[in-house]
Amino acid sequence: MITKVRITGLGGQGVITAGYILGKAISIYDNKHSTFTQSYGPEARGSACSSQIIISDEKILYPFIKQQDILVALSQEGYDKFLPTTVEGGTVLIDEDLVEITNSLPKKINLAKIPTTMLAEKNFSNRIVTNIIMLGFLSSYTGVVSKEAITEAVKSVVPERMIKLNLDALNFGLEYKVGETKEAEV
Repeated sequence: MITKVRITGLGGQGVITAGYILGKAISIYDNKHSTFTQSYGPEARGSACSSQIIISDEKILYPFIKQQDILVALSQEGYDKFLPTTVEGGTVLIDEDLVEITNSLPKKINLAKIPTTMLAEKNFSNRIVTNIIMLGFLSSYTGVVSKEAITEAVKSVVPERMIKLNLDALNFGLEYKVGETKEAEV
């Protein structure tokens, strides 16, 4: 079985880091095959970017995706650009404070909204963990990676001084339920 995930947003939102963490979690800690590719604009911050992760139980022969099973959109531009390439029956996760549903969804799309940026600011006083909250939510909502694997990958990637903050944000995302308003226990 192959699952294709695209995470999209703007430079500075941690989109590439999120894709790298997800790919590492799957390939090293969940013992599956994965590929990770990235695309970004010429500016360091503020331009469109995306990371693409392919997950498989078998070897992956082609590392690029034309259509994704799961779209994670942290920006309006990314949502508008990649929503049409989501497969029928796919899943779309959006940061509901940054992405507005402006066009009709493809058939049988499973849409989930989470205010990741607001939750990062309100609960952690730091937007820097927006991507990690979304990774936790992606993991629990879709089941593409185990909690243990994503936790180990976060610990192995983020700087040591930031591990507690990122693990708290990851656990917050893992436990978040759609439509819920709660505060983190930090």
